[in-house]
Amino acid sequence: MQYPDATTNQQIKRMQQLVQESARVAVLTGAGISAESGIPTFRDAQTGYWSRFRPEDLATEEAFRRDPETVWRWYAERRAAVHAAAPNAGHIALSRWEARVPSFTLITQNVDGLHARAGSKNLIEIHGNILRVRCFARCVSYSRRDEIEVITSAADTVPRCPECGDYLRPDVVWFGENLPEAGIARAFTAAEQADLFLCVGTSAVVYPAAMVPQTALESGATVVEINPEETPLSTLVHLSLRGTAADLLPQVLGLD
Repeated sequence: MQYPDATTNQQIKRMQQLVQESARVAVLTGAGISAESGIPTFRDAQTGYWSRFRPEDLATEEAFRRDPETVWRWYAERRAAVHAAAPNAGHIALSRWEARVPSFTLITQNVDGLHARAGSKNLIEIHGNILRVRCFARCVSYSRRDEIEVITSAADTVPRCPECGDYLRPDVVWFGENLPEAGIARAFTAAEQADLFLCVGTSAVVYPAAMVPQTALESGATVVEINPEETPLSTLVHLSLRGTAADLLPQVLGLD
């Protein structure tokens, strides 16, 4: 379904036209957009001491129950990388686009909070947020900034829930866990209602998130992909632009 023989210039102009014409927009972002801010992808985070671990050995409920201190230290290092990063031009372009569109939903697979820091409001973090914590026993969730700073500063000590005394854990979706029902339901609703759906920096192979753009296609939306590499979605979408989010999004949104 890609436009035949389209040059990059022609693709950008076509995308700019779609942006102008669309009133109901949904966007799905993946690790690619955050990589441009220096955030290593999930598996790229396995360097140094952590290279002897597989992510699957750390990001599970079983791993945390078995060795909460090791899992907490790994997430403490990842949080430090997030704190040191800043939203890039791609994050900022999406935030500014939201302010110009009557209906705009941003769905992200990333847990780094950079979209919120860039100013995005109608945001669905379907895999959670590494800067939040919640009770391992699921009795309570904490997200206020002052509590986050206190909790995450204790990198070598797993903090305890002040309500029940169980451990606090990162508020992210681990292997073997279901996505939050409310968030994924909102994502599919946004895909069904969109007239323009944009996939940015996602491999389109992680389910159920990969089903969201497919739902948009089946519901009649124009679906556009921005990615430096081809993905399983590339031959299915209406327009596939090769490049990074930080480079292309300001161009196609007329913000460069």
